[in-house]
Amino acid sequence: MPARRRRWGIRIASTLSALVLTASGVGHSVVATVTDGVGRVDAFSGLRDRPDAGSGLNILLIGTDSRDGLTEEERARYHVGGTSCRCADAILLLHISADRERVSMVSLPRDSFATLPEHTLPDTEEHHDAHDDKLNSALSHGGPQLMVRAVEDLTEVRIDHYLEVSFVSFMRAVDELGGVEVCTTEPLRDAYAGLDLPAGTSTLDGPGALAYVRARHLDGASDFGRMQRQQRFLAAFVDKAVSGGVLLNPGKVAALAGSLLDSVRADEGFGSEQMLALAGLMRHFSTESVEFASVPVADRERQLPGLGSTVIWDEAAADRLFAAFREDRPLPRPESGEEAAAEPHAVPAGGEHGTTTADQIVC
Repeated sequence: MPARRRRWGIRIASTLSALVLTASGVGHSVVATVTDGVGRVDAFSGLRDRPDAGSGLNILLIGTDSRDGLTEEERARYHVGGTSCRCADAILLLHISADRERVSMVSLPRDSFATLPEHTLPDTEEHHDAHDDKLNSALSHGGPQLMVRAVEDLTEVRIDHYLEVSFVSFMRAVDELGGVEVCTTEPLRDAYAGLDLPAGTSTLDGPGALAYVRARHLDGASDFGRMQRQQRFLAAFVDKAVSGGVLLNPGKVAALAGSLLDSVRADEGFGSEQMLALAGLMRHFSTESVEFASVPVADRERQLPGLGSTVIWDEAAADRLFAAFREDRPLPRPESGEEAAAEPHAVPAGGEHGTTTADQIVC
C-alpha cells in the first residue's frame, strides 16, 4: 500500500474514532450546542414529481456569494466588493454510500444550462413561469427549494439534505485551523480574486483560501479550473483537520464547528442527531474511497440569447455518472488507462475521465 494511502487511512481512522467517541456525553453536548446556531431553511416542502429515493445519502452543498457579516473594509480587502446576487457560487453534490465506506463528490458548473420550474421570487409575490436560465440563478430565483428542484431535474438524483455555506463561515473555519496547505506547479495569479501564489507549496489563511477557490481568471479554464481547485482545497482542509489533531480535541472541534456553522444554513432534518448518527456509522471509512469528479460537458461556452455563455452537459456521460449515485456505486473510472489531470490548476476532464480520489489531490 502506498505511504500516502497508509497515512490517509490512519488519519481517517483516528478522526472517525474521535467522532464516535464524542457521540456521547460531552461530545453530544458540543454537537447539539453548535448546531443550535445553524440557520434552518425549508428546502423540500411542496416539491413534486421527485426522483425515487435510492440507497445511501445525497447532500446538496452550496457555496453562496453572501457578504453578510463583512464590513466594507473587509469586502475590499477580501476582493468581494459589490452587491451579492444571492447566487450559488459553488454547487456540489455529495453521495455517502449506504455502508458508509465511500464518499463521492461531483462539482456542477454554476453556468450549467437549466430549465427552472415555475416559481415565486423569495419574499415577494412575483410569479415566474418555467424558463431557461443558468443553474446558479435558481437560488436567487426561488431559494433552496428551487435549487433542490433544479439539481434533481438535471441529475435525476433525489437529494436528502441541503447545506449552504457563505464566504464568512468559510474564511473563519480556515483561520480556526491555522491555515490550509495547497500546492501548485506554476504561479497562480488572479487580480480579480486577489490571488497571488508562487509555484510550490503555500499555506493559505481564510482570505487567501477564499481567493484560491473563487479565482476564475487564471487561464482559459474559468469555472472548470476553479471547480478542481475547490475539490483540492476540500481534500486539503480535511487533511489539515485530521493531521493537526483538531478532531481529537472536543474543544477544538467545537471551535472549528462553531466558526464554520455560524453562517451555515441547513434543512430542518439535518440536525445534531443526524450528524452524530452519521459519525457512528462511518467508523470503518477509508479515504481510498473518497472520490471527486465534475460533470461531463459537451459545450463549455454555448452562447444563448439573454443568458450569455452557458455550459451544456454531455447528457449520456452525465447520466452514467449520476447513475452511480442512484445505484449507490463508485463513480465511473477512466477508460483505456487514462488518468485524471494531475496538475493543481489543470482543467478537470469530468465524469468518466475526471474521477480522482483524495489521495491523488493533496500535496
